[in-house]
Amino acid sequence: MAVADHMRMLHKRHLKTCKVSCGCGIRFPNKKKKEYQEMCIKDLPKFKSICSKRACKIRFENDADRVKYKETCLLCLFPTMAAFKKSEKAKKDESEEETCEEDEEAFEDDSAAKNEGEEVAEAKNEDEEVAEAKNEVGRMAGSGEWQCVKRLSKMESLAGDIENVPETGCLSIIVLGASGDLAKKKTFPALYNLYRQGFLQSNEVHIFGYARTELSDDELRDRIRGYLPQGKEVKDDVLDFLQLIKYVSGSYDAPEGFQALDKAISEHEVSTNSAEESSRRLFYLALPPSVYPQVCKMIKSNCTNKTELGGWTRIVVEKPFGRDLASAEELSSQIGELFEEPQIFRIDHYLGKELVQNLLVLRFANRLFFPLWNRDNIANVQIVFREDFGTEGRGGYFDQYGIIRDIIQNHLLQVLCLVAMEKPVSLTPEHIRDEKVKVLQSVVPIKDEEVVLGQYEGYKDDPTVPNCSNTPTFATVILRIHNERWEGVPFILKAGKALSSRKADIRVQFKDVPGDIFKCQKQGRNEFVIRLQPLEAMYMKLTVKQPGLEMSTVQSELDLSYRERYHKTVIPEAYERLILDTIKGDQQHFVRRDELKAAWEIFTPLLHRIDEGEFKSLPYKPGSRGPAEADQLLERAGYVQTHGYIWIPPTL
Repeated sequence: MAVADHMRMLHKRHLKTCKVSCGCGIRFPNKKKKEYQEMCIKDLPKFKSICSKRACKIRFENDADRVKYKETCLLCLFPTMAAFKKSEKAKKDESEEETCEEDEEAFEDDSAAKNEGEEVAEAKNEDEEVAEAKNEVGRMAGSGEWQCVKRLSKMESLAGDIENVPETGCLSIIVLGASGDLAKKKTFPALYNLYRQGFLQSNEVHIFGYARTELSDDELRDRIRGYLPQGKEVKDDVLDFLQLIKYVSGSYDAPEGFQALDKAISEHEVSTNSAEESSRRLFYLALPPSVYPQVCKMIKSNCTNKTELGGWTRIVVEKPFGRDLASAEELSSQIGELFEEPQIFRIDHYLGKELVQNLLVLRFANRLFFPLWNRDNIANVQIVFREDFGTEGRGGYFDQYGIIRDIIQNHLLQVLCLVAMEKPVSLTPEHIRDEKVKVLQSVVPIKDEEVVLGQYEGYKDDPTVPNCSNTPTFATVILRIHNERWEGVPFILKAGKALSSRKADIRVQFKDVPGDIFKCQKQGRNEFVIRLQPLEAMYMKLTVKQPGLEMSTVQSELDLSYRERYHKTVIPEAYERLILDTIKGDQQHFVRRDELKAAWEIFTPLLHRIDEGEFKSLPYKPGSRGPAEADQLLERAGYVQTHGYIWIPPTL
């Protein structure tokens, strides 16, 4: 049966959803369901072109058919039978009309054979479907009239189910830049942990390293071995994992190396008896952003799976995504010309941290925070990143970016979005990322007087750092969000190297208690602190009565320390979570293109002024809190520091 005939039959009254495991969601007339399942175009390998509407995933023989028939795709464009009939009536010519009438008569003959009980059941099912659906008012394309149409029930859930259909076939994970530090220290150890926990099966997955360095398979394995767990209890697991790794050397800008890589991947796919159309290829670019465009071009030309039917090709790119708005947009455009947005995973490992992922649950699953989380109760919010060491041999690389590009514009800004965003419609990735974008678009331009930059003494002693460098190793920046919830609340982003301690936390400080009858305001305000690293914890600073006979007050805390409460639970590394998400196709914890653009729009004007020398970095001593001017800025912003109170992590 032709695709056109199949589509025309979809407008009949009695429809049933295809139950085939492919998950296409195509709907069939009840009596003809078995016949249509046998010709379901989703299941035929020769139909390779996908309808551009994500809801249906109907496949066509070629792009020409896709363009022609997507205008009659029931699931995409016609939420009601009436709308479908009206559009068909306006489009079809006399010959198509006759064909449709013949089909309709045949279908009606089948329907007439139903007994009364079947009719009642069908009517009941239809009523239930209508009850589930939402009504919306819209203008149908080409009709020129306003009308009320019925949206297909749970359409977005259907799309999500299709995206997350259980996948089979071999999985090839390709780490580009396999000989570099990032791959050895983060990527391969994360893959090992996924393997040991059973998320990567040895009979399905194979790992390929690719880099310019001439190495054998065993030489790469030896380089990786030192960064994997040691000990007798894991020795066999480590050996088995390393045997999954194969190495291919080649240039990043020439096709020969990538053709050799594709050959190696294909040989693995054949050896596992995996159908070509079900191959899954994940490319992890542990490379400098400057080579992303040419590497992506080589992947697209030489290494993608040969069809999108049942398989996929995805790429993971590391930060920094550009140096400013213009370079980020150029990079996005170059990659976007080669791959669709659902194939691109812009990784920010902070979004994989346990406490960062807990923010949505904490905010929207606990009624306690609903009335408190706003400008009426919160005085200020600090998001802090501290390191107690300097650049340590990475001075030349760091000097190209600085602390704002390296930490604040991405890591801390992502955390800010989760702290400040409104409740999403659902937990689908697009709904969450929509709310994050709204936060970024509500940030007002940064004021000069609300920025302090610093550079630790001795930074320029590194021979790879220019003597005239103005690159900040410390920055405090105040962002203000212009919306109903956060108007007037300063969000203080602070990051620095060579400071007095190593930690990353979120500190929500509440306003003073009105009518302080205990005269205890000098002891400090209530604060809700989320310790991201190290020693993950959440604690609320409270004023309580000092135990004893006298009515005196003291600062204490309600404490949830993960090491104590979940001491038998191994908290996974951020890269483990995020790599697993890429395999699943879940983009919730990855940066979308418009989100990236909005983030760069906030910081690009400031960064350009720093690059041009208009903002000077103030010197500070290593091991200090940073420039004294930064503490003065916090005081002007309304932050009240607690003196005499120190949070002590509980011990087991």
